[in-house]
Amino acid sequence: MADYTEYSAPELVKMLGVRFKDYRLRAQLTQKDVAELTGLTIPTIQRFENGMSGNISLGTFLLLTKAIGCINGLDELMPEQPESLYLYNDNNKKAQRVRHKKE
Repeated sequence: MADYTEYSAPELVKMLGVRFKDYRLRAQLTQKDVAELTGLTIPTIQRFENGMSGNISLGTFLLLTKAIGCINGLDELMPEQPESLYLYNDNNKKAQRVRHKKE
């Protein structure tokens, strides 16, 4: 499994754009098809695929993954976690945030 921790956000976006293009082509979709499915512009899709966008919103990325049929891969990206007793406080209520104790 690859280690992506050393990559910057723009580098990861560029890598995802290249992968997206491969998935789009395998799905036999044109950039125009993807634009119509997502409501995005063709230049936006081109910039993403060519690594020129530097950054895209999460919403845009989700639209793009839906268009190429990869949205169900989200479970691999961030699988749902099982319940954990560590998430409950002393009052048996589920924690809503993490607070560090002041020293």
